Amino acid sequence: MRDTLEQLVVRHTHRIPAPTGAAGSGEVTARQFDAALMSVGFKLSAAALGHLSAQSEDVVADTAVRTLAAVRELVGDHVEHNVYFVDFPANVPDTVEFWMRCVDEALTDDSTRTGTLKQLISGVVDLLTLPSYGRYRHTYAEVLARHDELIPAAGDRLTVLDLGAPLEDEVTALYLALAGSSTPLGEDGLRDLEVLAGHCVTGPQPEVIPVRENRAVVNRARLRAGADLLLDTVTDVLRLACALSDGDVTLQEPTRFRGLSRPVRRALLAGLDAVVAASPAKLADVSAHREAFKRLGERLHPHEYPQWPHAVDVFAVARGERRAPSFEGRVEELLAAGDVTGAVRLLRSAPGKLFRALDRLLRTARTQEERDTVVAAAEEVAGEASGRVLLSVREHLYNRAEAGEGRRVFVSRRGRAWVTDDTRPPLLPPERERLSRALDQEIGRRLPAVDRLLVDPDVLDVALPLSGKATASGLGVLPRGSLSPVDGELLRFFVYWKESGGPTDYDLSALLLDADYETVTWLSWTALSDVEGEHSGDITEAPDGASEFINLRLGAVRGTFVVPQVDIYSGEGFEEVEESFFGFMLRESEQAGRPFEPRTVRMKSELRGPGRVALPLAFLRDADGRWHAKWLHLYLKGHPAANRVEGNRVSVATLLRGIVEREYLTVGYLAGLLAGRGTTVTEWDGTVAAPDGPVTYVGLQRPEGLHPDSRIVTPENLRDLIPE
Repeated sequence: MRDTLEQLVVRHTHRIPAPTGAAGSGEVTARQFDAALMSVGFKLSAAALGHLSAQSEDVVADTAVRTLAAVRELVGDHVEHNVYFVDFPANVPDTVEFWMRCVDEALTDDSTRTGTLKQLISGVVDLLTLPSYGRYRHTYAEVLARHDELIPAAGDRLTVLDLGAPLEDEVTALYLALAGSSTPLGEDGLRDLEVLAGHCVTGPQPEVIPVRENRAVVNRARLRAGADLLLDTVTDVLRLACALSDGDVTLQEPTRFRGLSRPVRRALLAGLDAVVAASPAKLADVSAHREAFKRLGERLHPHEYPQWPHAVDVFAVARGERRAPSFEGRVEELLAAGDVTGAVRLLRSAPGKLFRALDRLLRTARTQEERDTVVAAAEEVAGEASGRVLLSVREHLYNRAEAGEGRRVFVSRRGRAWVTDDTRPPLLPPERERLSRALDQEIGRRLPAVDRLLVDPDVLDVALPLSGKATASGLGVLPRGSLSPVDGELLRFFVYWKESGGPTDYDLSALLLDADYETVTWLSWTALSDVEGEHSGDITEAPDGASEFINLRLGAVRGTFVVPQVDIYSGEGFEEVEESFFGFMLRESEQAGRPFEPRTVRMKSELRGPGRVALPLAFLRDADGRWHAKWLHLYLKGHPAANRVEGNRVSVATLLRGIVEREYLTVGYLAGLLAGRGTTVTEWDGTVAAPDGPVTYVGLQRPEGLHPDSRIVTPENLRDLIPE
């Protein structure tokens, strides 16, 4: 467990928990540790190196083993990245010539000659039947022997690992940060919170757990430890039941409830009873999840426990035996009757729901008086809505200045994307501008007082993480909609997957589009090379893990957009394989090196989502010729099998246009609000000396040289910028 907790801290915070043990002379071992870290793109801070140097050699060595394992997995270097073409990116053959070579080899093989001849006669050859296609022809060691060592360059990634507090203090701080987060966590974040909650159940707890999914995970740990549950709605109990069955605590997907022990059933029923007894109106929440409550009732057997009559009422509402009109239903009745003013009056008691309904209310309002009523209500209750809701609405208003043009992109909480016609009329300028001013004022009021803010210029276009669902876990991963600079001659994508059961074939592709989102070309297993770059070769099964790469020369790219994608050709989905991840590297042409070099990895993210096509990010070239990464985190439904880049070009182009042309709230927006409140905001890229006193710093990586009392915000804790 200690190793797991320490690795969680390193992964989430980029800090090494200060080891405790015998003092000694560990300087030599500490420097060896630092050198090993640098080989994978990490480095000890001066404070961490100094602290470790004063520990015994055994303590330093143990710390090194655990930390190296954590950072190697973080960057994707914990597995072997073999390639089909041993000299990749050199000597990649023409696609058709390569296929014909595979056919020739099949004809010389007695076991496949007859079948191959029959296919040739029919006019169609299945590449997967050719023995030399899709399977590694050499070992990983043979690949390494064919490539020169990487020549270090100034542009290589070097992520600093700082010295943290003792392990228990770091674990507690991380637990409080995740449990008390004001934004929902992603699936990996929820799994990490589960581990931390189990360890910290008897320790300090956050004052409030605003996100219901987080509360469900914490409640599961509390239930197992016999602690009091944190419940104030009936859906809190439903989410807890989902967590106990390893189901979806977001309630977006149905959960198959497991059989529950009698003590657990009693705890859940007692919780339901207490919630409804304290506020009978909360029975109205049952209707929104009627079917889930029915299924839960089948497991809880509420009629066996007459001491909790209010819990029985919950399931009576779910079965339709008792009426409890939901809040949303009452709002719908008023709007159906054309009573916008009445709907606003009701929604004032639920500020979050009022703000989420603003667009519809303004479009439904028929008179200026009704529109003024809507805006006035929002202004009056803005102080009672959560910061995340206010920011989400502010971003929405950015994108409602004009009527919907053609298509509208939707993205589910799990990253599933789809497109539909957008027929909404625009919001009228007076109301939109008045609401924007009110939101800016309220959001600015909630921001912490900051005397001096240092901002890395590269972080200004990073989108605010309004939901952990809009990103993925990994290294260097930014929220959906973020824009970050890409500097380097060679851009190299990679995907790795390892099947858990049957044969599984993932295909890495790159679609190149022009400024009008029209196809220029693509690189994939069907197009192994072009003027822009090369594909490492198709691998069609991965019992021991497999990798594919695409190498691009950015200066040779024709077009404006490069969209890498991972298509599932056959086999297990992204959530079914044992492991799968995507990433990209940047390097200069003279650096040489192996196909995978961890110190050149700029981003590595887990592939865990619905659908059969993954679109992690795209690259776009601006008017000055500079390249930037645009973060997508999208999944397309695709087809059950045989997904290829050629078959989804239109869908990808449409989705990309929707993300690229949408306005996102960024770090720059918050910096502007702080500047308007008198904060001294300075762009600082680390090339000049840091100020002497403490500052608040926001950047893509943790810098060295800042005052020890400075507050530092990087992508790992970017959620801390979201006001409550």
